[in-house]
Formats: sequence, C-alpha cells, structure tokens
Amino acid sequence: MPSPGIQQGLSQNLSQQQTLSPQMRQSLEILQANTMELSQLLSRITEINPTLEITDEYEQIDDTPAPDAERDLETLSEFDDTWREDLIMTQGGHQHTAADEERREHLYNSIVAPKTLQQHLLDQLNHAAVDDDTHMAAEHLIGSLDSRGFLDEPIEMIAAKSPYPLKEMRTAQSLVQGFDPPGVAVEDLSESLMLQLQLAGRGGTLESRIVADHLNDLARKKFPDIARVLGVSQDAVIEAAEKISELNPDPGSAFDATSNPHVSPDLEIRRDDDGHYFAHLTGDHLPNIRISNHYKDLVAKLNSDPKARKFLRDNIHEGRQIIHAVGQRQETLLKIGSEIIKRQPDFLAHGISKLRPMTMQDLAENIGVHAATISRAVSSKYILTPHGLMELRAFFSSGYTTKGGAEISNSSVRDTIQQIVDSENSAKPFSDTAIEKQLKEKGIKVARRTIAKYRDQLGILPSHLRKKHG
Repeated sequence: MPSPGIQQGLSQNLSQQQTLSPQMRQSLEILQANTMELSQLLSRITEINPTLEITDEYEQIDDTPAPDAERDLETLSEFDDTWREDLIMTQGGHQHTAADEERREHLYNSIVAPKTLQQHLLDQLNHAAVDDDTHMAAEHLIGSLDSRGFLDEPIEMIAAKSPYPLKEMRTAQSLVQGFDPPGVAVEDLSESLMLQLQLAGRGGTLESRIVADHLNDLARKKFPDIARVLGVSQDAVIEAAEKISELNPDPGSAFDATSNPHVSPDLEIRRDDDGHYFAHLTGDHLPNIRISNHYKDLVAKLNSDPKARKFLRDNIHEGRQIIHAVGQRQETLLKIGSEIIKRQPDFLAHGISKLRPMTMQDLAENIGVHAATISRAVSSKYILTPHGLMELRAFFSSGYTTKGGAEISNSSVRDTIQQIVDSENSAKPFSDTAIEKQLKEKGIKVARRTIAKYRDQLGILPSHLRKKHG
C-alpha cells in the first residue's frame, strides 16, 4: 500500500499531466521546435483545424513528407472534412459518439515535431510519479546535458549554481539515469558505459570491471595486459570487449540535430548602421496564421445547431492558444538573443575564446521566466553569430576565473584545448598533463580529469592514440 506521501506525489503528477494535455503539451512542442520543425508543425495544424488560415504569400520551405507521413496527413484531412460536413452542412444528422471524439483527439495529438534529446527526457519526466521539488530539479538537470546526454560539469557544481540542494539534484540524477536512452545524465564515457551495463543487469560482470578500470587499455586493444591484471583468460577479455562494443558511446546521437545537414539558424545577431548589435528572428518561412473571419461569422449563425457551434468554438479557442504560443516562443527567443548580446561583448568582438560563463538561471531571472522555459526555448536551436553558426545551448555554461580575475566559460576552455591540440607536433602529441600545464601558463587552472572529459567531448583521442609515426 503506497504511503500518503507517495499517494500525494502520484496525485500531483497525474494532475500535472492532465493540465499539460493536450493544449499545454502542444504549447511546449511549439516552444521547443526549431524554425523548420515549427513551420512544418503549423502547416499541418492548419490542415486539420478549419478555423486557422495562412495569410501570407511566403515561399514555403520544402517539407514534402515521407510516403507514410503523407498517407497519415491524407487520413487526417479526409477525417476532418467528414467531421466538418457532418457538423456544419447537415443539421440533425449523424450523432458523433465519444469514440469519434476520442479518435479525433488522438489524431490531433499525433502531430508532433521531431523530438530532441531534452524533449524525449522531459516527456518521460512528465510521466514519472515524483514530487514537485524532484521534478523541477530534474528539469534543471536535463537542461544541463549536452547533445550526447552527458553533464557539462560535475553534479556538485551544477547543484551549487542552481536553486536546488545537492541531495535533491542527486535524486533527480538517479531518476533521469533510469530514462531512455540508457547511459545519460553522467559525466563521461566510462560512467555512461557502466550505467548501460547496470541497467542491462550486467553490473559486476567482466565487462563492467574492464570499463571501470581498463578502458584506455581496451581502446589500445591490450587484451593480454587486461587479462593478466584481472586474472582471466585473453579469450574471456576478447569476448567481453565484443559485448562492450555493442554499448552506445553516444546515447544522444539519435536526437542530435547537428546530424541534419540542413540545420538553419533560428536567431541571428546583426549590426545596424551605427555598428550596434541586435537580435533578429529568422522566421521568414513560418506560416503567418490567424483565425478565419469566415468561421468567426459562421459561429454566430449556428445558434440552431449547438454541436456545430461547440465544434467551431473549440477549434477557435485552440487556434488562439496556438497563435499565442507561437508569439510567446518568438518573444522568448528574441529576449534570449538580446541578453546574449548584452552579456557577451567580448565574444562578439573576439570569438568563442572570450565567451563568458552564463547560466540559464541568470537569464531566467532577467527575462522573468523559469529556467526550464529557457532550457526548452534553446533546445535544438541555432544562432548565426559574427563567428559562425552556433548551437544556442553553447552559450549556457559555468566557467573558471583566471589568475587575472577574468571569467571564461567551459566552452572557452574546450576551445583553448582544441587550439593546443591543433598546434601540437603529431609525432609528439601533448598528454593531458602537458595540456594542463599549458592551460596553467595561460592562467587557467583545470584538473587533468576535467581536461580528459573535455577532450572526450571534443572527440580528441588520448595522446598515445594521436601519435603518428614516420
């Protein structure tokens, strides 16, 4: 029998789900969708909501659906046409059942934009029976994950810079680590592989022992050395290595927007004639939607048909919510762009090496929204800057203070590590210790373990694997 506390948490969670479905859920999808996804989503919504119409002549992007999706849209269109004919053109005809309404609701809810990793995790969080504090801490944690699903920094640092205590953040981390895809909400590759093994019921096996203590030797295929240290046969190590190779080193890859060759910016940083920077929304291809005057007038004429009147009034109400959600999304993005310009003058002048630490909580307080809203708003979106196309999320990270007192972000440290490796002699590549020393000479004190993590995030192999002979 669940305790009163668990029952209360479950009740709160169920209440929250009911609040979010379906209109609020659609508003969140609109907030999280990038410009191309939103264009497709709005075009499809206008296909099934008869009260919405597109009012501009913009050239639409090519969003020709796949054959299966095209059939689904034809089904939706045919179903909505039948519904409209029955309700509007016929009076006193066919009586629609609860099953009919449920079917139509299901069709509405099936129209969603492609999910990002954060969206995928948030959907699971919204179905988890947890208390409000854990729910909010988990939202914050999900916003701190990179595209691979890894934490940008240790959980202790994330907690210290958040409104949530470390104990609450650890509880949230354990919760998210149980979500799909397996292996997320960890700090590095080794932890991700260990978590995947544990979730598969393979904790304590030879594979987990190898991952925990011999991952570098495994990468170099030093099977005899591993076998000798662990006291097992070489064949057993080779068999374990094959099983480890089946794990996913990049859990977030299935949701990675950068794998799409047609990535386009959602925001631009431009300069006016006086040389001042300003944020500009790139919504040229977004359908400009409004409530149709025809259906507004029709509602007034349907006093004799309450069912038809209710159908149109519900669609008009839904249409207004969608228009409002789009407006809120655009306003939030514009405010984020303006805050980036205000807070990052050195980046605008000199590039990513001068990026300063900035958290979602900082911006949320200035803009007047919750940090979770910022997290959703920047999800899978890109900004065109004077220094190229960047993921919006790259601007949000904590950082370090140099000996000179200057603040630099984690992204700047990673960029500096990349520059150091790019300048090395390939016959004598820099070890993590050597990189640590060079960073220290630049006034940046970073632990070797952190350097190894950043190097892994950048896709840079260990020095012994970068070495080129001859």
